[in-house]
This record gives sequence, structure tokens and C-alpha cells, in this order.
Amino acid sequence: MSWQTVATAMLPEHLLLAGICVLVALESAPGRPRGAFAVSMIAVTAAAAAAVWLFAVGYVAQPFAGQFSVDPVASLGKAIVLVLAMLVLLISRGELAQRAFPVLLLSSLYGVCLLLSSDTFLTLFLGLELMSLPVYVLVLLAFRRPESAEAALKYLVLGGTASAILLMGVSLLYGATGSLAIATFRDAIGSPATMASIGVALVVVAFFVKAAIVPFHAWAPDAYEAAAIPVTAYMATIVKAGVLLAAVRLFGNATLSPSMVDLLAILPLASIVWGNLAAMRQRSFRRMIAYSSIAHAGYLFYALLGEGPGRFQAVAFYVLVYGLMNVLAFAALPPDQDDAARDRLDNLKGLFHRDPFAALMIGIAMLSLAGIPPLPGFIAKFLIFKNVVAAGFTLYAVLGLVGSYLGIYFYLRVIQLLFMSAQERPAVTRASEGLALGATFICLIASILLAVFPGWAIGLP
Repeated sequence: MSWQTVATAMLPEHLLLAGICVLVALESAPGRPRGAFAVSMIAVTAAAAAAVWLFAVGYVAQPFAGQFSVDPVASLGKAIVLVLAMLVLLISRGELAQRAFPVLLLSSLYGVCLLLSSDTFLTLFLGLELMSLPVYVLVLLAFRRPESAEAALKYLVLGGTASAILLMGVSLLYGATGSLAIATFRDAIGSPATMASIGVALVVVAFFVKAAIVPFHAWAPDAYEAAAIPVTAYMATIVKAGVLLAAVRLFGNATLSPSMVDLLAILPLASIVWGNLAAMRQRSFRRMIAYSSIAHAGYLFYALLGEGPGRFQAVAFYVLVYGLMNVLAFAALPPDQDDAARDRLDNLKGLFHRDPFAALMIGIAMLSLAGIPPLPGFIAKFLIFKNVVAAGFTLYAVLGLVGSYLGIYFYLRVIQLLFMSAQERPAVTRASEGLALGATFICLIASILLAVFPGWAIGLP
């Protein structure tokens, strides 16, 4: 190992760390600090460019053998997460008035990047906690409502429970195999040893909690609703992407045992059904998105039923499309000084008559999340179920597909509010609207490209 290898392999992480250091220095400077948004955007953009470059050149290295490694798959995962983070930052301009906001955001991103290159459970646990701990604070820090404290506490308690479950599973795996390497998890799948089997199950359950899979989903609706719009967008896109891409790295190309197949199918199927059913009854936009994310987490875990490189391709394409559509919906959501009013679905009535562009963008996002062709959301779901069928689990694929139809109702309900109802409300503008508009256009262009040229993105390793 040389310093050149460490510097190159960890370039995205180093750039994020440099941004964190600069932000801390700005906070320590006398007077009111300025430039936090610019520093945050430069750091994340540079880190995303570095990840894209490492992927493009096919860079492979192990700067810390057995602990941290870089390959094109890891670099592509980081690139997806960091590009989505750039878009979240664009709609976060107003939130950066909170002094700790940019530091917490970049710290969480640093944890995601560590998570996607981990080769051992030590690094994986470190990345998972670095990703999660700042988000607990962000839910409370970027509050807009009195219930934010309760939501942050619930998120913290259940997040801590997930960490405890993960550590218990890892300890059992270590006791059974004598190693903390992630490869031992793959070897332990289907092992006849009771200790190894329980360890594998606990690790999977910990990921279920982090991804808000039923019945471990209780934190998501409250946290999504109570946080500010940019924080909700971050949780729905970056945190979800980090957890699922890490799960793909954890499973690798391992062959699933029958018991593992049932675990990865039954609870995600319950998430698909319950998430879609519960979303129908919501009156809050963010709470509806929370239950939608619970259903989408089920689709993503379904991808693990596939085999070979198809797992990563399906998850990577899905999290990219899902993230873009969520950011598009949040960026186009009309601003309002009253956060509770902004979040009510009823206030979207007649939006097409007041702001046709915003209504069209939210409509496109809803249709894509519902999986309506020819939008990229349809391609993402098709890829998931195609891989499940190819792996021989046709029954689970059919049940998941039927469950996905339930989600069409509440997405179309939003469309109905946007276009078929009339309610005049005065528009409220903010200084950050221009940046949010830029994020909207980027998401729109990216979604069009993914819909027209999906083969290019799906063909990536």
C-alpha cells in the first residue's frame, strides 16, 4: 500500500472530508459565516466527478486490504449517490441557513461512500453509523413542526435497534466463522450451523430496519413528515440508495438458500402491499411518500432474488430512477411559508391552473413512481421482476407485480388533484426557487434520457 493508492482510491471520500474541514473552519471564523452552500456544492460535485472518473477508467485497488476496496461497481454506486446528493443540495439552499446543516449532510455522505467500499463488517458498521447519525440530527435540526423532536427520537431509537441487531448478527457470524470479512456472510447463507444461520438472519433484519421494510417501518412515516423537505428528500433517496447498494455488496453473487429466499420475498412482499395500501389513506404528501418508499424498498429487496450481476444492475438502475423522481417531486412542490399547509395533499388541488409546469413535473414523477410506461419507473420495475423470474421465482414475481398495482391508485389520486380539481391559492415565492427549478430541469432531462436510452444505463456493470 502506498499513499498514492490511498489518495486515488479514496478520492471521493477525501474530497468530502476536505469539504467538511472547510465548513468547520468557516463556522469557527469570527462573524457570520458565508459560502457554506458553495463549499458544500463544490465538495459534492468534485466527489461525484472523482467517482465517475474512477468508474470510467475501471480503477481497482485495495488501499486497506481486507477492509476497504475500490472497483467499478463501488465507484458507480458512489457516483449515483453523489449525483443524487447534488440535486438534494440544490433544493436545500434555504436549509443551509442552519449552521450545522452542510457539515451533517457531507458527514452522512462520507458514511455512504465508506459503506459502498467496505470489505469487512467493521468498515460496514462504521459507514452505516456515519451515514445514519447525522440524519437523526438533521430530522430534528431542520424542523418545521413541534412533532419533529418526537420523530427524531423514534428514528434514533429504531436506528439504534438496527445497529444492535446488526452487531449481534455479526458477533454470531464471527463466532461461527472466526472472521469479520463480508465474504463470510455469503458463505454462511444456507449453512447448517445454527449460529451462522441466526447471524445471517439478524444481519438481514438490520438492513430491513434501515430500509423501513414491514414490520420494521414505523419510523419512516413520522420522520419523513416531520423533517424539512430537503431532509425528507435526502432520506428517501440517499439513505435508501446507500442501504440497498450496501445490501447488494453484502450478498454479492451468493446463491440463496430456500430459507433466505423466503425471508427476502415474504417481508418485502408485505412491504409492497402494506406500503401501497397505507399510502392510499394519507393526507400528507411527505407521509404518502414515506409509505411509497416502504413499498419501493420491497421492490429493491426483491432484486436480491436475482442472480449474478443482474442484482447490482437492477438495484443501481432502480435507485437512480427512484431518486430522480423523488427529487423531481420535491423540487416542483410549490413553496409555502406554512410547512404544514405545503404538505397537505388537498393544497395541490388545481395546481395546474396556478402553476402548470409544477403540476406537470409532479405528475411525471408520480406516473414514473407508479411504473407507468414509457417512463423510466416502468423500466426499473420491469428489470426487477425480469430478474426474479429469470432466477426461477415466478410465483413471487407475480405476487409482487399484483402488489405493485395497488400503488397506482394513490399516485393517480395525486394526478387527479393536480389536474381535475380547482382551488385557488396564492403562490408564495422564495429565494431558493431558482435553484429548485434547476434541480427540476436536471431530473426531467435525466428521466427522459433514461426512458429513451435505458440500455446504456442497464448495461453498466
